[in-house]
Amino acid sequence: LHTGKQLDGIWHTSIIVHKDEFFYGSGGISSCAPGGTLLGPPDSVVDLGNTEVTEEIFLEYLSSLGESMFRGESYNLFEHNCNTFSNEVAQFLTGRKIPSYITDLPSEVLATPFGQALRPLLDSIQIQPPGGNTFSRHNGQS
Repeated sequence: LHTGKQLDGIWHTSIIVHKDEFFYGSGGISSCAPGGTLLGPPDSVVDLGNTEVTEEIFLEYLSSLGESMFRGESYNLFEHNCNTFSNEVAQFLTGRKIPSYITDLPSEVLATPFGQALRPLLDSIQIQPPGGNTFSRHNGQS
């Protein structure tokens, strides 16, 4: 496929914190052991620093995200995806964003005639990396 622009990759990102990996897809927020999805180990790891946020506060925060901004039905490949989630969570935990070459990619693709032509198809794509568990604050207990 030729977009008129060199693409190094379509990035799936997640955040590893408090010994688990957290990511967002069309199934909502999910978690797994680091590298535990069927995508396997990451191609690259960006160290965003340390966090002062406790695990308990973080899980409460994730729970509220999962009930608001990051419900499964809110997923959109271009405008509200795994990278939107990683960026939001990174800023909450460390005050730092994820690299802009990741977050800028969708708008760069959509700025091409190819991206515009494919937009209806691309908007319908739902991505949920297999191998994670749907995140729930109470692990299924009501």
